[in-house]
Amino acid sequence: MKKLLPLLLFFILPVLLQADDVENPLANSEPPGKTLEDKRRDTLRFGTDTEISSLIQTLITDKVDTFDGELIEIAQKTRNRSILAGIFNFFSEMEKSGLEDRAIRAVTERDREANETVLSAVNYLGKIKAGAAVNCLENLIDSEESRFLNSALKALGRAGSAEQADDTAAFLLDYYENRRPGDENRREILVALGETGSKDVVSFLSELIKNQDERPVLRMAALEAVSKIGDEEGLDAVIEAVSSTDPNVRSSAVAALGPFSGEAADNAILEAFRDSFYRTRIGAAQAAGSRRLESAIPYLRYRAEKDDAPAVKDEAIKALGAINNDETTGILDSFFAERKNSDRVRLVAADMLLQNHADKYAQKVLAEMEEAKTKNQTALYNGFVRTLVPAKSAAMEDLARHFLSGGGVIEKSLALDLILNNEFRGLADEVRNLLDEKKNGASIARKAKNTLEKLELQ
Repeated sequence: MKKLLPLLLFFILPVLLQADDVENPLANSEPPGKTLEDKRRDTLRFGTDTEISSLIQTLITDKVDTFDGELIEIAQKTRNRSILAGIFNFFSEMEKSGLEDRAIRAVTERDREANETVLSAVNYLGKIKAGAAVNCLENLIDSEESRFLNSALKALGRAGSAEQADDTAAFLLDYYENRRPGDENRREILVALGETGSKDVVSFLSELIKNQDERPVLRMAALEAVSKIGDEEGLDAVIEAVSSTDPNVRSSAVAALGPFSGEAADNAILEAFRDSFYRTRIGAAQAAGSRRLESAIPYLRYRAEKDDAPAVKDEAIKALGAINNDETTGILDSFFAERKNSDRVRLVAADMLLQNHADKYAQKVLAEMEEAKTKNQTALYNGFVRTLVPAKSAAMEDLARHFLSGGGVIEKSLALDLILNNEFRGLADEVRNLLDEKKNGASIARKAKNTLEKLELQ
């Protein structure tokens, strides 16, 4: 045993040291009173590229925008690939402007930048629909540098989707017809045409959809593009594709019907519920949900109850939730309340009910959680936990208080999620009671500390 002790310490001590504070490994040596914001700002000022990249990922996860000014300043000065890519990714995820000039500079001076930086800059310009970047993206595409071409085509469609939509669409269409792009890039061009929103290309896309000799993957991309544009001129081609012999084209056509109005589109969606290919039925459910098509309610109920494909059942239940009227709420209630239904059906129904009527159903979900716990139905219990985490409602405060007072580790962790998501600052004292590691465990104590810091509570 004496020989084993040094070996055990060798493996255990690094784990204990690393578990202390991921964002600041020197937390114990810092002066008392530093807030989480202070620590993060210090990391941005003095941290390594690894530390800064890790912090940026945390900011994305927590959706924190307190440090935009500092990040922009760093981006203007550094050429470190990890830091720059991380900052572009952060601004992309948050869909924030402010880095357009730096991103355009990364594209135009790409020979001086790492590929990772350029790709992140291109993606950012597309994500925020930066109209000022259209020229530099077109120049990048004209250069035909294969390492950037695919991403540049995606970004151009979004960047040129406002005042320059028709000109951007004309550029992309010319590239498609005259520059002989490969099949993968042809698909991206078609998707980008849809992103522009230009009605000028609807006739071209419609002809491609109707062309039985064209590759299915390109017809499917054209269907996606016509759906994004949503111009009625493309409806006939979409409805014709609903009867295609290729099942993947059929399913794409049905999904593309969502933005179109009229009896013909409605009937095509309802008929698609009879298709033997499960993806077509998924497309029908998604289209019915996006249109809030009340005439589809009996079809959706039947599919949710009888379909042999679990994915179809899921989408049917989600579509009922999207329609969200008294009838669909009653149907979802019956799915959720019937304990003979599969866990999957009950959980998706509970998720929809909480999204639409959290105040009414929070207590009912809690009651079913307790029932699942009593019967040792662990998977169902954990599933209900996951449905509650994103729910936002004043009714959740009582649930959080209930879990804090009498729950175990899972319940207390859920309570902290509910408190943070709903900003229940009135439960600060109850959260502070969890800071005692000996009583509540290290993981709960750390999570309680982080919750207090994120809510800016002492």
